[in-house]
Amino acid sequence: MTKLELNMSQPKHIHILGICGTFMGGIAAIAKQSGYRVTGCDANVYPPMSTQLEAQGIELIEGWGMAQLELKPDVFVIGNVVSRGNPLMEEILNRNLPYVSGPQWLAENILRDKWVLGVAGTHGKTTTSSMLAWILEHAGLNPGFLIGGVPQNFGISARLPSPSPASGRGSYHGGGGFFVIEADEYDTAFFDKRSKFVHYHPRTAVLNNLEFDHADIFPDLAAIETQFHHLVRTVPGNGLVVCNGREESLARVLQRGCWTPVEKFGSDDGWKIGANEQVSFNGQVQGTLQWDLLGEHNRLNALAALAAARHAGVSVAQGLAALAAFKNVKRRMEVRGMVNGITVYDDFAHHPTAIATTVAGLRRKVGNARILAVLEPRSNTMKLGVMKDALPSSLKDADLTFCYAGNLGWDARGALAPLGNKAVVKDDLNELIEAIAAVAKSGDQILVMSNGGFGGIHEKLLKRLA
Repeated sequence: MTKLELNMSQPKHIHILGICGTFMGGIAAIAKQSGYRVTGCDANVYPPMSTQLEAQGIELIEGWGMAQLELKPDVFVIGNVVSRGNPLMEEILNRNLPYVSGPQWLAENILRDKWVLGVAGTHGKTTTSSMLAWILEHAGLNPGFLIGGVPQNFGISARLPSPSPASGRGSYHGGGGFFVIEADEYDTAFFDKRSKFVHYHPRTAVLNNLEFDHADIFPDLAAIETQFHHLVRTVPGNGLVVCNGREESLARVLQRGCWTPVEKFGSDDGWKIGANEQVSFNGQVQGTLQWDLLGEHNRLNALAALAAARHAGVSVAQGLAALAAFKNVKRRMEVRGMVNGITVYDDFAHHPTAIATTVAGLRRKVGNARILAVLEPRSNTMKLGVMKDALPSSLKDADLTFCYAGNLGWDARGALAPLGNKAVVKDDLNELIEAIAAVAKSGDQILVMSNGGFGGIHEKLLKRLA
């Protein structure tokens, strides 16, 4: 065998910087499934992401050591956790080695021949993407997906599509099948400040909602609207934009120009859920939504998923049957345990709007039972204090609120003062757990909300309550 033949027989090698994030870990898994040799590094290599990746044969390296350059990958794939000043990245730049962002690599190497269904929005991206992937799966279309959470119907956050007799509709070009992606508006990389979703070129684009968030990178709502319009500009004329009809911000986005058919949801002129969970489209009843999920936000998520799936060829009846068997996503109103009549939930809510809808959904479920809301303001936006004045109203449906203020740069006690004696703020996690345990009683519903691990509070709290 000649040297050239040997090189051609070896799999292409990518080395991922920042591999242990949900998105980059998903790219790693998909690349491995596609036949690439995948290695990667991160500052914090620990379970569960580390064990998931190692189980797939992906070599992980702790930190940013120069020895990684000796791996000599075909390209370095850079996560947006990496910034200038990172020692490994600086040496990649100094040596003029090939590098690319995660979203661009995904677009060029995985998505190019796929029917991409992208789900964008401030809230509900993960849940709606999971619903949509499950509807396509239930219909036999075997979609690929990359989702920022773990849909319980699949047990994994990312996979490639697989061919199926039913997936012919996906062969509009290239025959690559369907791919559902959570289309995030956060920036791409330190060298590409466009939103990630502009790389994906969806044929079906869901615009779930649009509020101000990511205060660390966007100065105001108008700046985010501009990025959403960049996304709209990439959707082909024979595609579909599925848009929340209740959002003035999204109406402004579309008014700036849209070259694609639009179907609205949540309003009278499009997809709607009425009395007894009846789903209608343009005034015509399509069927009934039968499931256990809570909240108006999930009804809207369902409408968006049904509309997007219909564009891909799945009937509404098939979509409703799939949603009846939908198991939601881990960390979305997930019951973590029950002890002495007290139920502990885990939820990803971290923006005031998401907090409000999550608490309201639980209130509708439990009636007059006491809700003890436990909050960690952990997202970059919350840490900056941009949303702090909206917190009291977002927690109004809770009977008591417990806030962890460790490492916050603003006064949580002052922000939650409008709640009076219904709010408890602690700077120490163990003190917070003790404060909750001191008042919790049988029948209480403890709703823990954070976009991080929250110091393992769920298990610690269950153990203390026992």
